Amino acid sequence: MHFEFRGKAGKWHPIDVHDRRLAKIIRKCQDLPGQELFQYVDQQGQRQTVRSTDVNQYLRDISGEDFTAKDFRTWAGTVLATAALREFARSDSQVQRKRCLVRAIKAVAERLGNTPNICRKCYIHPEVINAFLDGTLVRLKANARPVSSNGKLSAEEGIVLALLRRRLKVEGAGISEALQAIRARIFHSLSPSH
Repeated sequence: MHFEFRGKAGKWHPIDVHDRRLAKIIRKCQDLPGQELFQYVDQQGQRQTVRSTDVNQYLRDISGEDFTAKDFRTWAGTVLATAALREFARSDSQVQRKRCLVRAIKAVAERLGNTPNICRKCYIHPEVINAFLDGTLVRLKANARPVSSNGKLSAEEGIVLALLRRRLKVEGAGISEALQAIRARIFHSLSPSH
């Protein structure tokens, strides 16, 4: 599937998705009459549009927590930044690290469809940046075993969770509690307006 849409600041985003199951669902949505692509027919046979509030309510319902789509976007930005910064982990000088940081943030911003400034300010946890600049990210890469919740976190996500747990001192908590504590601190430290 190929999506093209206008995002923030009028920027066009081309996105390719390769997923047969998702393609089948979207094809069914396209067959519904009306202007909105993401809609469904409810139990009474009425067409309903899927809005961001619906998505956020769905996420709260299935997680039992107060998560929103922005939480997932922030988590993705933080994980992508960690992966990008790990590529530059052997930077020797502070000046070289800062240049690498700029390149990594630019790459993540491109993936998220934001400007580098908004990406850094709103979608990358500052402790990931600090850990890269002070060299902790390199040591964590070498020593960390990914934390997993019955295989639900990727290795990269496990590294991010271990890093944030350590840096934010979220000790002794289970994965769900740790993610909630980290989430609260992410949103406390990042701008809430994006």
